[in-house]
Amino acid sequence: MQIEPHPEPPANLLVRPAVAADAGLVLAMVRELAEYERLADQVVAGEADFVRWLFGDTPAAEVVIAETGGAAVGFALFFTSFSTFLGRPGIYLEDLYVRPAHRGRGVGSALLRHLAKVTRARGYGRLEWSVLDWNTEAIGFYLRLGAVAMTEWSVYRLTGDALAACAGARV
Repeated sequence: MQIEPHPEPPANLLVRPAVAADAGLVLAMVRELAEYERLADQVVAGEADFVRWLFGDTPAAEVVIAETGGAAVGFALFFTSFSTFLGRPGIYLEDLYVRPAHRGRGVGSALLRHLAKVTRARGYGRLEWSVLDWNTEAIGFYLRLGAVAMTEWSVYRLTGDALAACAGARV
């Protein structure tokens, strides 16, 4: 499938790895994303959590930040997955967010293209993510990039008391 042309990102757009000093910024944008996704009540993470899990001794995920003119306009948070069928790692994109005033300007495309380059540079086999089924704007954006919906798969999750019960803990 051929990638459709998208707006060229601003000439001064920089996509850079986040550092520990960015933990508060990342948290602020995660809260903005959660507000957009109508999930703000589910954000319980704090800045210390991000410092520990994103920038500590054993980072669980990575973050890149998109900036124009030194101002953060978006981010992508991702981690390594593994495909037993491919026999290779991949990248799972947990969150991609572009601040509203900067949407439609090529920032989201630049973030995804950056992650595609990282995926290939590491020799990984795929880049994948989930999207809320009501977010037709994002779905259209992903389809225009050449992404394929995995409609035969459903996401399942254990969390909270259900996770504890499954682990054999008393709830």
